Amino acid sequence: MPETPRKMRNIMFHATERHGTSSARKSLIAKYGNCDATEADVIIALGGDGFMLETLRRYMTLIRRGLPVYGMNKGTVGFLMNEFSEDNLLERINKAKPATIHPLKMSAETRGSTYEELAFNEVSVFRQTRQAAHIRISVDGRVRLNTLIADGALLATPAGSTAYNLSAHGPVIPLGAGVLALTPINAFRPRRWRGALLNSHAEVVMENLNPLKRPLSATADNQEIRHVERISIVQDTHTSLSLLFDADHALDEKILREQFST
Repeated sequence: MPETPRKMRNIMFHATERHGTSSARKSLIAKYGNCDATEADVIIALGGDGFMLETLRRYMTLIRRGLPVYGMNKGTVGFLMNEFSEDNLLERINKAKPATIHPLKMSAETRGSTYEELAFNEVSVFRQTRQAAHIRISVDGRVRLNTLIADGALLATPAGSTAYNLSAHGPVIPLGAGVLALTPINAFRPRRWRGALLNSHAEVVMENLNPLKRPLSATADNQEIRHVERISIVQDTHTSLSLLFDADHALDEKILREQFST
């Protein structure tokens, strides 16, 4: 007989510093109480998508151990969030549908240093100056594009495929599809290249062909490294994060809806 899921009662509210959001947090705490993250059954993140990414980074250790996050939108887009409401919160989070997210792990090399960051939406590589970037792209150790001349390129997860990737005319990817989107940003040469769908276990390497004349920056969500010469990206399958969504606004349904938007 399957084990009945434990009811989530202990809540930790985490909010942005904006006045409207902080006052909402105080009102929710008065209604439902508040506890430390180490004692919580769930974290409630109050803000926008950017704040959700900050919350995942801040509480990464606990979230990796299985602590779920339920977002309520107090920002602009709120794709990773649920609708804000103070009513029936305990019922909502206990009926919510979990979505498991595996982030990308970026290793960015500069002259003399290596930086590692996680990205839940995408890893983006950009030109730092007026001159277009010259990038060599390899997949699983094999060069697939000798020279991409563009503003840059990005590798997006399914959860992030509706964000910057979609704005760069990349494909929307359903959750569970097992693929990542490799998308150019304003490609000049090859002009007809529109990107590629890659197996989620693929390793993507982007190399700056002229780091002195054409410097690049690499950004994992909102963590930027400048003057990078080589960027390696793989999915971190050892890190599983659980985001909770209301049953009628599940993340897979949001992603599917984006594919039919006009």
